[in-house]
Amino acid sequence: MRKMMIALLMVFFSVSGWAAQPQTEDQKALYAMGVALKKQMEIMLSNFHLTAEEFGFVKQGMDDAFSSKPLAAEPEAYQKNIMELAQKRMEAALQKQKDSSLSYLEKSAAEKGAIKMDSGVIYQEISAGAGAQPKSSDVVKVHYTGTLIDGKEFDSSVKRGQPAEFPLGQVIPCWTEGVAKMKVGGKAKLVCPSTMAYGDQGRPPVIPGGAALVFEVELLEIKEAAPEAKAPAIKAPEKTKAKTKK
Repeated sequence: MRKMMIALLMVFFSVSGWAAQPQTEDQKALYAMGVALKKQMEIMLSNFHLTAEEFGFVKQGMDDAFSSKPLAAEPEAYQKNIMELAQKRMEAALQKQKDSSLSYLEKSAAEKGAIKMDSGVIYQEISAGAGAQPKSSDVVKVHYTGTLIDGKEFDSSVKRGQPAEFPLGQVIPCWTEGVAKMKVGGKAKLVCPSTMAYGDQGRPPVIPGGAALVFEVELLEIKEAAPEAKAPAIKAPEKTKAKTKK
């Protein structure tokens, strides 16, 4: 399967000018496979943080291999180099992200009305609620929008037009702690340090490792806990779930 994916990716990057639109169900299935392969490629390459010039070499390697041309470098001989390059790029990107996040967190903590908790989570009330406050064992119904510190939106129940419902104790610690301070009907801004979100691993390719996150959350309702309730995209990574309860 892996070899087939690589071969298909080579086709994907080698063929240009293809303008036909899928018509049959089989053609649409193949089209969908191409979209999925593109997403897989993004994930595979996200750790390298390639420039346009560097990606050109990746594409050239794929083109040469697909065309059976003499290779300038054999993958087996350069496996160690590839791993070392990925590690070096990941560490550099992580440190850059942490430095940017730290600066943003400090700025956010100094804003009017901002409350910095011991965990590092910054809570800022936008509008006060008048209802009950949820516990970590409750299921909450919310509208939310999540962005990176540069303002890039990565998730929004508001845009989907469908509120999210999930157990408050099964999401990232920032949410468990921050939403628990809210009252039904209220709206707040949560600025989450990476240690209270997705940590150094992030959620590539959407959320970089070490990234601080910003959420605007409106608490619509507190529901009785239900085992079938599902968390949205802000669910906690496995290793942090045990830390979400207060």
